[in-house]
Amino acid sequence: MSHDTLDEVDRGILHLLQQDARNVTTTEIGDAVGVSASTVGNRLRELREKGVIDGYYPQIDYHDAGFPLRVLFICTAPIPDREDLAERALDAPGVVTVREIMAGVENLHVEAVATTRDDVADVARKLDELGVEVVEEVLVKNEHVQPFDHFGGDTVSE
Repeated sequence: MSHDTLDEVDRGILHLLQQDARNVTTTEIGDAVGVSASTVGNRLRELREKGVIDGYYPQIDYHDAGFPLRVLFICTAPIPDREDLAERALDAPGVVTVREIMAGVENLHVEAVATTRDDVADVARKLDELGVEVVEEVLVKNEHVQPFDHFGGDTVSE
């Protein structure tokens, strides 16, 4: 689905979902974008069917959940194997996110959480066993997220 097929209602719905998908109802979304709750429900179904919405994920404070170490492994994977290695990296204990980067080097970013330095070393070893070169390990302090501003922030009435 290209961005051209998203109208103002779709963009407004996406904007509100990015703000707080868990605590907004179809009625509240409808009121904010100027359509009925049933229209919002239909649009949500269509957005899921077209692959625009792929899921709803909680934002977890790993430190408060008992995992004080949050590490970003900046890695290089052979380009022909990058997608397969990204999927396999998700199986490593503690790995929570893997991003494929469009580059020749440092093209795989693996985020993991751990309780000890030994756990972090275990993730690095697992990545090495997969054939991924760990270039750098970075301790993550915080992550800040906001809705993508082109998704209807200007079409939503507060």
